Amino acid sequence: MSILSNRNARNYLLPSEVERLIKCANPRNGAMILLAYRHGLRVSELVNLEWSQIDLQHGTIHVHRRKHGVDSTHPLSGTELRALRRLRRDNPGTRHVFISQRGAPMTRQNVNAMLAALGREAGIEVAVHPHMLRHSTGYKLANEGRDTRSLQHYLGHRNIQSTVRYTELNANRFNGWWTD
Repeated sequence: MSILSNRNARNYLLPSEVERLIKCANPRNGAMILLAYRHGLRVSELVNLEWSQIDLQHGTIHVHRRKHGVDSTHPLSGTELRALRRLRRDNPGTRHVFISQRGAPMTRQNVNAMLAALGREAGIEVAVHPHMLRHSTGYKLANEGRDTRSLQHYLGHRNIQSTVRYTELNANRFNGWWTD
């Protein structure tokens, strides 16, 4: 692949592609994909996620942002809560939410390999990597009309310029400007 074609490659997944990944995944991997996507997690934030950041009773997750990002607390959906309760039940006493088959915390390399394999299995045409899930969050929420400042806080960006990229590609931004 040439350098030019790499720059033009899509760096996000469509919501339907994320759903296909989750359907192909085992429960742990499906929960990883779901949380990374729903909360715009970087792979380092995902693999370092600890149970102390999850409040299953109140349905919240405290997102500790890396790269000098802004931390925040997000609500968890029923689907996320069910997946997390299952992980907790299957692996009681662990500090990290996502652990490998050997009982150690998942690594960036584990997640990279898992997503690449699931992407092929799900028939996704672009090579899937973890940061695509974070970009997918930004594009999905921007396309739904979420305001840029709220999206900035949700993704933990200190600088709004990091967030604007998601609104620039929103194909719906001009809908309704003209009525005839």
